[in-house]
Amino acid sequence: MATYDLEEQEQISELKTWWRMYGNLVTAVLLAVSAGVVGWQAWNWYQRTQAAEASVIYAAVQKGAMERDAKRVREAAGELTEKYPGTAYAAMAALTSARMQFDAGDLKTARAQLQWVADKARDRDLRDLGRLRLAHVLFDDKALDEALKLLADEPVPAFAARFGELKGDILLAQGKNAEAKAAYQAALAKQDAAEKAEGSQGGRETRYRDLLQVKLDSLGDK
Repeated sequence: MATYDLEEQEQISELKTWWRMYGNLVTAVLLAVSAGVVGWQAWNWYQRTQAAEASVIYAAVQKGAMERDAKRVREAAGELTEKYPGTAYAAMAALTSARMQFDAGDLKTARAQLQWVADKARDRDLRDLGRLRLAHVLFDDKALDEALKLLADEPVPAFAARFGELKGDILLAQGKNAEAKAAYQAALAKQDAAEKAEGSQGGRETRYRDLLQVKLDSLGDK
């Protein structure tokens, strides 16, 4: 049998006392940490599995889009939004399908899919893109007040100018020229700020800026 000197015996006694006082707490903490690690690993596995399965269906969306098969794209997009709503693939598929349904004249389906993106997409950029495209569809459908309401909340900076431009278009269609002019001015200012922040020069950004300027100039001093 091992023998201990007095100092070692005191240390063992202190350890036993400490364990009696805190052993249950330590065990509970260790169990909680272990459960957390296992849970995190399980969640990551679930996310990876969801993304992998969703990517297969999204490939069908892309193939259908290339073949201009609106029905196939609509069905695949519906499966993604129903079974894999937490993936980016679901939102991208809904956006793709909405565009095809709109081109095919199925405005009801296009609106429903864009509304899903605006409400349910996990990524804010995609939600705002959904809002913008839905507002365009409503504008084309002459639902001006509904479209304007959809644009009320400030979007991410990447879409700020586009939101302002569409607001101007809607207000102009409503005969509110002064408000339309203010919307175009705000859109132009946001486009200038975005180009300055990104260091953009020439190309598509400049052409878009020129378009905003033309719309603003067309109102003159109205």
